[in-house]
Amino acid sequence: MFRNLKYILFFILAFVFVLTTVSRTKKNSGDNKIHLVHADVLHMDRDRMPNVQVLNGKVHFVHGVSRLYCDSAYFYEESNSFRAFGHVRMYRGDTLSLTSDYAYYDGNDELAIARHNVVLKHKKRTLYTDSLNWDRAYGIGYFFDGGKLVDKDNVLTSDWGQYDTETNMAEFNYNVILRGKNMKVITDTLYYDTNRSEAEMVGPTDIYQKDAHIYTEHGFYNTETDQAELYDRTVIDREDGKKLVGDSVYYDSKTGISRAYRNVVYVDEKAKHQLTGNVLYYDDNIGYAYATDNATAIDYSQNDTLYMHADSMKLYTFNIETDSMYRKVHAYHKVRAYRTDVQAVCDSLVYNQLDSCITMYKDPIMWYDNQQLLGEVIKVYLNDSTINWAHVIGQALAVQQVPADTTRFNQISSKEMKAYFIDGEMHEGQAIDNVSAVFFPQNDADSSFIGMNTTETTLMKAYMSDRKLDKVWMPKASGTIYPLTQIPAGKEFLPSFAWFNYIRPINKDDIYVWRGKQQDKVLKTITRTLPPKHKLKVINK
Repeated sequence: MFRNLKYILFFILAFVFVLTTVSRTKKNSGDNKIHLVHADVLHMDRDRMPNVQVLNGKVHFVHGVSRLYCDSAYFYEESNSFRAFGHVRMYRGDTLSLTSDYAYYDGNDELAIARHNVVLKHKKRTLYTDSLNWDRAYGIGYFFDGGKLVDKDNVLTSDWGQYDTETNMAEFNYNVILRGKNMKVITDTLYYDTNRSEAEMVGPTDIYQKDAHIYTEHGFYNTETDQAELYDRTVIDREDGKKLVGDSVYYDSKTGISRAYRNVVYVDEKAKHQLTGNVLYYDDNIGYAYATDNATAIDYSQNDTLYMHADSMKLYTFNIETDSMYRKVHAYHKVRAYRTDVQAVCDSLVYNQLDSCITMYKDPIMWYDNQQLLGEVIKVYLNDSTINWAHVIGQALAVQQVPADTTRFNQISSKEMKAYFIDGEMHEGQAIDNVSAVFFPQNDADSSFIGMNTTETTLMKAYMSDRKLDKVWMPKASGTIYPLTQIPAGKEFLPSFAWFNYIRPINKDDIYVWRGKQQDKVLKTITRTLPPKHKLKVINK
C-alpha cells in the first residue's frame, strides 16, 4: 500500500512540475534569446573564463521587450544569461524599471537576481530593498532582507515580501509597518492592493490614528478613504475615553461613523456609561448612537450601577462640544431597569439630561424597597443619578407591602401623585384629586395592627420615616376605621389595586426576561375631552 502511495505522490509532483514547465514555456514563447546590442569593449579569455564574454563600457542588452544596461558584464551566451555590475538598469516598456548595483539575469527562466541599492519602479509605486529576486515572466518581485514600498502618501515596510506588477498586489510579512497621512498600521502579515489603496491585515494588528488606537486580528483598511472593515473582536480605543468593541466593526474615521455587529460594547469613560447590543450605529460628529438586538445601557456614574434593557435604544447629543452640551436617551420597547435601590418596567422611556428627567410611558411601574408606584406616565427627576422626586400622571396607584404582614398592603389611588426622596429614601408622598386610600395603622410600641382605615379625599400627604408610614395629612376626608376582625369583604383592596411583584426585575440579569402584565391588569386608555376651540368672528367692513 505504501509503495502505491509513493508512486501516486511521485505522479502528482511530476504532473505539477509538467504543468509549471508548460505554463512557463507559454509565458516564454517567442524569441527568448538575450541579444547584446552594445559594449564599448568586449574581450574573451578562453583559458581562464571559457564561454564568457567580458563586456565594459555602456553595456546594453535586449531580451524580448526588456532593455538592460550596466557599466560592465559577464555574458554567458550559451546559457543565455549574464552578470551585470555597476549602475544596472532594466526597463520593460515605460511603466517598469529596476536598478541596482549588481544583477544576475537568466534569459531562459526570465529571472533576475538584483542586489545592493535595489529600486523597482512600477507606474507610480517604488519598491526599495537590498535583495530582490525578479520573476520577469510572471512580473513578481521577491525581497527577503527588508523592503520599503512607497505608494502615493503611503509607505509600507517589512522584513520579507513580494510585489506583483500584473495584479498590483503586494504581500508583506514580519515586522510590517504601513504609514499613511492619518494612520500607522503595525502587523506581521499584510496584503496591499495598490490599485484600490486597500490593505488587508491578517493576525494581531495595531492601527494608530491621531485620536484613536484600533486593535484587530483581521480586517481591511482603505488608506485613501480612511474606511476600515475589521473582524475578530475589534477594539477601537479613543483618546476622549470612548471605546467600541465588536466582532465586526465598520469604521470611517473621516465621517466619524462606526457600525458594529455581534457582542458590541460601547463605553464612555468620562460619562461613565456603557451601551451594548448585537447591532450598534454611532456617529461621533453629532454624538448619535443607535443600538438594537439585545440593547443594554449601563450607568456606573454612582456607587450603585443601573442596568437597563430594551428592544432598541437611541442616544442623541445636543450642543455638542460646547459648555451647554446635553444628551437624550430613547429606549423602546419592553424596557426593564434594575438598580439595587430601584427597579422599573415600561414599554418605552426617555431620559433628558438637560432636566435630569426619566419619563416612562405605557404601563410604567417603579419599585423601591417594599413599595410600588404605577400610572399612565411616570416622571423620575434625578440629582446626580439619585432619585430626587417622582411624578405619576394618570391612574396613579401607590402600594406598600406591610413588613409585619406581607399579605396586607397600604394603598393610595388618585389622578396624580408625587413622591419626594432624600438620599434615595422616600420621605413624602402626595396624592392629588379623587384620592382613595386603604391603610393598616400599627402600634408604635409593638407594631401590632390597630385596624384598617379607608379614606376618600381630594388631597393627601403621607410622610415616611425609616421606610414606615409616620403620619398622614388631609384637608377634609371621609373614611372608616374597621377592626381587623370586622373588615367587610372586598374592602381590604382598592378597586384599582394590583401588586406586580411577578414582573419586578430581581437582579441585573433578570432585565433580559420580559414578563408583561396580565391582560386584565393593563391600564385602560382614558380618552380625555379637550375644551372646544374659540372661533373668532370675522367682521367685513
